Amino acid sequence: MNRREFLQRSAGVVVVGSSSGGEPAPRGAAPQAGWYDRPMRWAQLAFVENDPGNYDPRFWLDYFRRIHADGACLSAGGCVAFYPTKIPLHYRSKWLGELDPFGEMLKGCRALGMNVIARTDSHAAHHDVYDAHPDWIMVNADGEKQRHRSDPDFWVTCALGPYNFEFMTAVTQEIMTLYRPDGIFTNRWAGSGMCYCVHCNENFRAFSEMDLPRTNNPQNPARKKYIVWRQQRLFELWRLWDAKIKAINPEASYIANAGGGALSSFDMKTIGEIAPTLFADRQGRSGVMPPWANGKNGKEYRATLGRKAIVGIFSVGLEDKPRWKDSVQSADEIRMWVADGIAQGLRPWFTKFNAKPIDRRWLPVVEEIYAWHYRNERYLRNQASLARIAIVYSQQTAAFYGGENARDKVEGPALGFYQAFVEARIPFEMVHDGLLDAEHVAPFRTLILPNIAALSDRQCNQLRSFVRAGGSIIATFETSLYDEWGVRRPDFGLGSLFGASFAGGVEGPILNSYLNLERDSSTGRFHPLLAGLEDATRIINGVNRVRVRPIGEPEASPLTVVPSYPDLPMEEVFPRPSKAKESGVFLRQMGNGRIVYFPWDIDRTFWEVLNVDHKKLLVNAALWATNEPLPVEVKGPGILDLAVWTQANSMTVHLVNLTNPMMMKGPVREIIPVPAQAVRIQVPQGKRISRVQLLVANKQPAFRQQDGAVHLIVPSVGLNEVVALDFQA
Repeated sequence: MNRREFLQRSAGVVVVGSSSGGEPAPRGAAPQAGWYDRPMRWAQLAFVENDPGNYDPRFWLDYFRRIHADGACLSAGGCVAFYPTKIPLHYRSKWLGELDPFGEMLKGCRALGMNVIARTDSHAAHHDVYDAHPDWIMVNADGEKQRHRSDPDFWVTCALGPYNFEFMTAVTQEIMTLYRPDGIFTNRWAGSGMCYCVHCNENFRAFSEMDLPRTNNPQNPARKKYIVWRQQRLFELWRLWDAKIKAINPEASYIANAGGGALSSFDMKTIGEIAPTLFADRQGRSGVMPPWANGKNGKEYRATLGRKAIVGIFSVGLEDKPRWKDSVQSADEIRMWVADGIAQGLRPWFTKFNAKPIDRRWLPVVEEIYAWHYRNERYLRNQASLARIAIVYSQQTAAFYGGENARDKVEGPALGFYQAFVEARIPFEMVHDGLLDAEHVAPFRTLILPNIAALSDRQCNQLRSFVRAGGSIIATFETSLYDEWGVRRPDFGLGSLFGASFAGGVEGPILNSYLNLERDSSTGRFHPLLAGLEDATRIINGVNRVRVRPIGEPEASPLTVVPSYPDLPMEEVFPRPSKAKESGVFLRQMGNGRIVYFPWDIDRTFWEVLNVDHKKLLVNAALWATNEPLPVEVKGPGILDLAVWTQANSMTVHLVNLTNPMMMKGPVREIIPVPAQAVRIQVPQGKRISRVQLLVANKQPAFRQQDGAVHLIVPSVGLNEVVALDFQA
């Protein structure tokens, strides 16, 4: 049994609405029946305790109407109740009195025809809960019960014990019985870190016959068991709440605030099976983060949810660590973050804490975004992406190989490819490593494996089948050198594809190493991998590399390694003679498929230093491996994030202008337009185009159809442009 099967069996996963074989509905399948696909624009009003009696519900309902919001998330209960609860220990707002702000707003939203879900928060409780049930409180590794770090009037609760399984279950049932919302959405329901309370100790020992681990090393046996057990326990809670909700309102669901990319602790494949919709709670930028990170959220979530509605939560406030929740973000920062999410398939959801608006500058910004979205809704109900390249992401690699270093060793390589493809204007998607079966990878010509180190034998076989069917693969560094549990293999699981075998060592960090560019000895020409680098002679190497040897007779490589040599004193900065040429890349043609394997961390190093030579190698590798025209080509100055979609009777190409001095670290001060862009769009086979529109400029540009493609000029792109092509009936 592989890691994922063990994990899901342990979790007792119930597969909802799946296709045969226990897989989720394939990419492009019809969305799950119910209300979930209807709302396109969401509004969240998160009450603070003194809102009851002090806020104006008419203001918000009028605003929801003006912005054409058709879904609402309203604070109901948990750490603070905003309705007249009857449950003992369910703390009521001191300002509540005889009021019912949750019920009042729900009724008003229903009158506007909106779907409504109730928000609860289970991560903290007042002192009366501590007094009555001290065992419900989170305990740290030193045995200390945890007060809330921000508000010492609260205690932090244990997510895996009776507080959630009993108390919050009762709260959920009461809200559903009194108000019958369309679902329950719980904030911080998965806990605030590792808990050592009596319940966690007893339950983990019953599961594993071990004590709770005191280390984060994923190769520690107890830590490995804990990762599996915690996820099992939380999916058990998810199923419990969902069942209680459906017993009261069969059309409603529990919708967890959960999920994400490789670094998420929730198995996204399982979430894709059980969630009817999902809300990406990635509210804005902080630190060094590009605005395309919001679009990345959409791709990661969609990789396992297919065509189910995916919603992107964005905050109108600042998202930096000091958390200034009552101030607002710059208007253009909000616009850019949301535009990139919409381009990559997220439906917008704004969240506002405090129903008594203080800084109102965000209100016209969201109204402008939502009004445009409403006018063009039929072009935003996407059915399928036409991208032919996909980056694989691997939660098991992050958990069992990366551990505490996963952000650098696992996420870093993926971000390197992501940045390179955005700069090169290559449309692409993301694929979860649990969905490498033929049905899910069929839309793609090329799969990218950015140091996907931990792969099971089954996954390796799936990738080999993909290549046999004509697909291409680009892999880097330690890809497939470990099994799904993060245990090193004697050799690469995909060595037969790479044409390379593990030579027993990994080097790094390597200083002052280079790669020589080699011509083909038979033609005297450079390989297409080196396009744009022909006059370089040599380029910088990465920071880490795997020692490998070729399988069979070694083939000439377009890149050969110049081993590390001193960088000081200056008199000694020269390469030493080496015995033999070591390959810096392995290139293979296998049937109609092509393989590129870099035995070094080109992707992670590119993300760290953003060297343009590495970008060229990554992009050239993708173009050579894919070996077909891109579905859309956009030529012109600037940095544009692209997406290409089909809808019921149309297709769209999104151009999001990220050309900005604040691209890598916000907030954006202003939008800097880019000049004219020449656009070529490949039209799906059998389709003819009747009309072309620019949905942002609100114009119909001149265009021509030639050789199955539409050609046009987009005169300028400010924040974004969407080229919409209507199909002939």
